[in-house]
Amino acid sequence: MSFEFCNLTLNNMLLAIDIGNTNISFAIFKGGKIIESWDIPLKEYRGIRTLETPIKDALICSVVPQITQRVSRDIEKATGVKPKIIEKDILIPLKNLYKKPEQLGTDRLLNAYAASQIYSAPAIIVSCGTAITIDAVSKNSEYLGGFIIPGLNSSLSALNLNTALLPKVKLAPATKNIGRNTQDCILNGVVLGSASAIDALIEAISFKTGTNTKIIGTGGDINLMKKFSKRAIRVNKNLLLNGIFLLYKGELLAETRDCRDNLLKKT
Repeated sequence: MSFEFCNLTLNNMLLAIDIGNTNISFAIFKGGKIIESWDIPLKEYRGIRTLETPIKDALICSVVPQITQRVSRDIEKATGVKPKIIEKDILIPLKNLYKKPEQLGTDRLLNAYAASQIYSAPAIIVSCGTAITIDAVSKNSEYLGGFIIPGLNSSLSALNLNTALLPKVKLAPATKNIGRNTQDCILNGVVLGSASAIDALIEAISFKTGTNTKIIGTGGDINLMKKFSKRAIRVNKNLLLNGIFLLYKGELLAETRDCRDNLLKKT
C-alpha cells in the first residue's frame, strides 16, 4: 500500500520563523536537522532574501503581531509558500493552565512544548532575551505558568534612560567582586542580580514541578546566565525553532493518518 500521493515526508524543507521582540530568527530544517539559519534584528527587517533551497512548508511563531503578516507575505513572495501561523493555523498540543490562556505568549507555550517533547516532563524553561521568562511544565505535561523579569539589556537600558547620571553600559560578563566604579556596579548588579533572581525563581517553581525536573535554558543571553547561575541548566539555543519542527512533524503524521484512513475507506 502506498501513500505517496499524500506528498508528505519529513525530508521536506521546512522554513521555521521565530519573530521575537529583538530578532527574527530563520531556520531551514531537513529531516529534523537545521541545515541553514540566520537572524535579522527586528528594527532592521526589510524583507526576506531569495532562498536557494526550495521550501515545501513554512511555519511562523510570533510575539509581534504588527509584523507577522508582513513577514508572511514576504515569505510567500520569496518562496511561493504561504506560511502557517502557530496558534492561529496550528495549535500547540500542550494543556495550558493559564487563567486567561489567550494572554500567554506563543513563544513561551511553544518552548514549554518543545522542552516536554525533547527532554520529557517535568521541566522548567529559562529563556533569556528581551525579557527573562521562567516557565514550568508539570509531570503530566501541563503548562503551569511562570515568571517574567526584565532581560539583561532591558535592565541596562532602563537604568540609563530613567536616571540623570547613570551611563549606558554594554552587556559583558560580570565579575564576582564588589563594583568599585559605576560601570562595574551596574554590570555586576544586573548580571549577578538576574542570575540570583533566576536561581531563586527556579527554586520557587520547583515546589510545583517536583523532583527530577529538568532545567532547560534558551535565548540569546542564556550562556551568560548559565555561567553565573548555581543551577544545572541544559542549554538549547534552538529550543523554539525545534519546537516549530516538532509541531510540523505532528501535523505531517496527522495528515498521513488521514490519508491512510481515507485510502482504507476506498479499498
